[in-house]
Amino acid sequence: MTLQPEIMKSVEQLGYRVTVGDVAAKSGLNINLAQQGLLALASDVSGHLQVAESGDIIYLFPENFRTILRNKYWKLQLKETWDKIWKVLFYIIRISFGIILIASIILMIIAITVIVIGINSSRDSDNNSGSRGGSYRGGGFFFFPNFGDLFWIFYPDYHYNRYGYSSSRRSQNRDSDKMNFLEAIFSFLFGDGNPNYNLEERRWKAIGTVIKNNKGSIIAEQVAPYLDNIDRYNQENEDYILPVLTRFNGTPEVSPKGELIYSFPELQVTVQESSQKSISSYLRERLYKFSEASSSQIMLSIGLGAFNFILALVLGSFLKDPSIVAQFGGFIAFINSIYWLLLGYAIAFLGVPIIRYFVIQARNNKIEARNGKRRERTKVLEDKDATTQHKLEYASQFANQAILQQSDLAYTTEKDLIEQEIEQSDKIDQEWQKRLDALDN
Repeated sequence: MTLQPEIMKSVEQLGYRVTVGDVAAKSGLNINLAQQGLLALASDVSGHLQVAESGDIIYLFPENFRTILRNKYWKLQLKETWDKIWKVLFYIIRISFGIILIASIILMIIAITVIVIGINSSRDSDNNSGSRGGSYRGGGFFFFPNFGDLFWIFYPDYHYNRYGYSSSRRSQNRDSDKMNFLEAIFSFLFGDGNPNYNLEERRWKAIGTVIKNNKGSIIAEQVAPYLDNIDRYNQENEDYILPVLTRFNGTPEVSPKGELIYSFPELQVTVQESSQKSISSYLRERLYKFSEASSSQIMLSIGLGAFNFILALVLGSFLKDPSIVAQFGGFIAFINSIYWLLLGYAIAFLGVPIIRYFVIQARNNKIEARNGKRRERTKVLEDKDATTQHKLEYASQFANQAILQQSDLAYTTEKDLIEQEIEQSDKIDQEWQKRLDALDN
């Protein structure tokens, strides 16, 4: 069994009673894949097929079909369990970089403090207590992050659960959608992923919506702003629309003037009347953001990174003297053994975001160029010269929306065949009786 999340999601959004065209347009899937997926899903969850008198097929699913699948297939249960485990693991990975930064700062502060106190005490025993007291009482000199909410920081979905659980005063003072500090560190270092991870899904959903909005009949210029396979060689002959025809099982029609329009019969059949859906005039790729963290969190990350780097340099200046390491041993010897790791992390913490910043600029320039090309193609429809207007008028002649009502059904797997034959016979008798009454009148 191959479960397709797009099909299951579309079935839920469309009210559990769908046609192949409904699902293909909603999910952006190939017509054949949508049909195969619906058949497989109907078989797995004991769904029903309804056949209209026109020969069109409607798929009817139970509203709890996901529960049925979960109870039936252990692989699905295992996947859901793994998704929950991975969510926690990935969260731990994300916050680990902030934890390492804090640990690095604390370790180096302690090491530097121990070395300074030790050096001062060896020079002047009378100033030993004063130096030690000054080191610890001067807490304003050193920065220590607030660990008052440590329990909640380590909980996945921290910024949702935490604010739902906290007092009303805290909820008023903080934004519930704001990242916590450790998540902001990861975001500052590595960003928040590809904003266009679902670009192809968005592309085909948009094209399916355009076709549905135009009742299954379009011209190539209407979907051109959502495609990227257009160049100067195929723009005139409209070869770029072939992937759309293949995916949604469309057919070309030629106008008397030799102009091409495209109809999609299977997307014209539906079980519910669909109104015009709002959609962007072109496929707009989202620009990369440096970080979703707030500006204050980014500044704090930079400040901590710089502070960590300075501490590494100061500590390195002390550890250059082998006699200091030999004198203190123990903890200082351990810090000396991992010093290059501490320095490397301090450099990488500031270096990685700088490199990433320039990479993002280059990527966004390319994205803006692609968006600009798609936006340019919308002008053809906005200006509407005589040729385009004629093509649109001709395409409207093929526009159609067949809504299959319950009364249009000739057969359904919900009922016994004999029972349906009796109902069909009664339906025919009623129709004939209506005609006879009309003749008598």
